Amino acid sequence: MDLPTAIATLASGAVVGFLLTVFGGGGSVLATPLLLYVVGVRDPHLAIGTSAAAVAINAVLSLAAQARAGRVKWPCALVFAAAGLLGSLVGSSLAKAMDGQRLLIVFAAAMAAVAISMLWTRKTAGDPDVHLQPRHVPRLAALGLAAGGAAGFFGIGGGFLIAPGLMAATGMTLANAAASSLVSVALFGAATAANYALSGWVDGELLLVLVAGGAGGAALGLPIARLAVRHAAVARRALGVLILVVAAYVATKAVGPA
Repeated sequence: MDLPTAIATLASGAVVGFLLTVFGGGGSVLATPLLLYVVGVRDPHLAIGTSAAAVAINAVLSLAAQARAGRVKWPCALVFAAAGLLGSLVGSSLAKAMDGQRLLIVFAAAMAAVAISMLWTRKTAGDPDVHLQPRHVPRLAALGLAAGGAAGFFGIGGGFLIAPGLMAATGMTLANAAASSLVSVALFGAATAANYALSGWVDGELLLVLVAGGAGGAALGLPIARLAVRHAAVARRALGVLILVVAAYVATKAVGPA
């Protein structure tokens, strides 16, 4: 890896780590486009596999910080993640079988869906003391399976689906859902990356540099996350607009001449 590529990869990782820490989801969807169009990875499958591995590791780092702050609802998070594990393996297997350029077109559509979901106003109310109840389990399992399938297919963390799913299934607060979603982001990303690695579509050198950048971005994101609470809605909408623009760029590149 030459120096310009290393710097581009480090910076890309920092962007993803920062956004993942601040928003608990959404930012990870930019990992694959950054690898393709900033770092210069040519194979879409390699970009998706490597980014999935990096997102999983960065999610673990962010999860550790959120756990220390006491925001993770572990029983609910683990039920959701366990149900979604199967979905992530099935989804990633289907994506591996798809032509790379066609996969990018579908990926761009998924990015647009992420962006639109972030433009919506989200409820901040909820029960901060929610505990796992038997009535929660079927809803957590069903929503987890669906979110895992989408995360595996598109090679993304899926936090934009997981956090609302946790809120809908249990009634927890947005802050708890964003923190708890990192359990699934880490597990789905690891399962997707392992599936891609079996086909040789994870670049270890790129992964290490991407993760190093992500760790730095996560460290920068923690104080910003605390400061951004009052303006979270505005910040999420700004990120949504950015993702929508990148989605349009990915689609244009995917359908354009090689």
